[in-house]
Amino acid sequence: MAMTLLKTLLGPGLFAGALLLSPAAAFAQDAPLREVSSQPIALGTSYQLHSAVLDDERELNVWLPTGYEKSKDRYPVVYLLDGGLDQDFVHIAGLGNLASLSWTYGPMIVVGVQTKDRRAELTARPTDPRYLSAFPESGGADKFRRFLRQEVVPFVEARFRTGERRAIMGESLAGLFVVDTLLNDPTLFGDYVAISPSLWWDDRRPLAHLDRTAHLKDMTKARLYLAVGDEGGTMQDGIDRLRTFLAAQSPQRIAVRYDDFSKSASHATVYHHAAEDALRWLYPAPPYEGEGTPWFMIEGASPPPRK
Repeated sequence: MAMTLLKTLLGPGLFAGALLLSPAAAFAQDAPLREVSSQPIALGTSYQLHSAVLDDERELNVWLPTGYEKSKDRYPVVYLLDGGLDQDFVHIAGLGNLASLSWTYGPMIVVGVQTKDRRAELTARPTDPRYLSAFPESGGADKFRRFLRQEVVPFVEARFRTGERRAIMGESLAGLFVVDTLLNDPTLFGDYVAISPSLWWDDRRPLAHLDRTAHLKDMTKARLYLAVGDEGGTMQDGIDRLRTFLAAQSPQRIAVRYDDFSKSASHATVYHHAAEDALRWLYPAPPYEGEGTPWFMIEGASPPPRK
């Protein structure tokens, strides 16, 4: 069909010339496929976990760092919201793998936690009637947090060599859930990664009463990575309110890093770069113990004499 279409578009003369100029293209459709060896690419392991809390089956996807099987080390765990195979798991597992290639941050376990209805599962129940009307399915954040605490974390820690630090990562509504968890259940995780969190939710009402957040007294040595794209508006205002509040907290309770990508990234493109920066900040690798700067990176230097 493709050759017929090409002949129609070019005409007989040009079509014949195209065949002479590109014989491979002309006859590729008639060439037999050569048999080659192949095997599937394994990125991790996918589990189906029945949740009594959610009364549902949920997909958990686990990526283990390079060398895990041969080591006895324990590793920090990054719990990734929207972590289904058709969501962000492959993306963030790839960043985990980058740690073993670049040596610029340390190894970790990535656990992708599937969400099915983000508006329902990742949001607190709004009090503003406009939001109740627009998002009637909302309000399941507390239940989803119980699912993480009572089922997901015990499942992972019973099966893998997990370390002392565990993080939760999410973007947009999942970033809102990360912030909500930090403010309302700060002992569930030690590290929090909120990328362009939807802090416009409920017209920013939770942020208007941060001084009344009773659970913050339990926060100790937490770390929050916060990033934003070019969203602006109520999104940016919510983030600014959160930053102002956290800046007044003791550094012994929480360390905050804020990255502003508003000049270079949109809500749709901010995730990759911000997630990579978050992992570099949270889990830096020790300095590379090489033999100094190689000669070819020093102006005017020559290679050492052969031994």
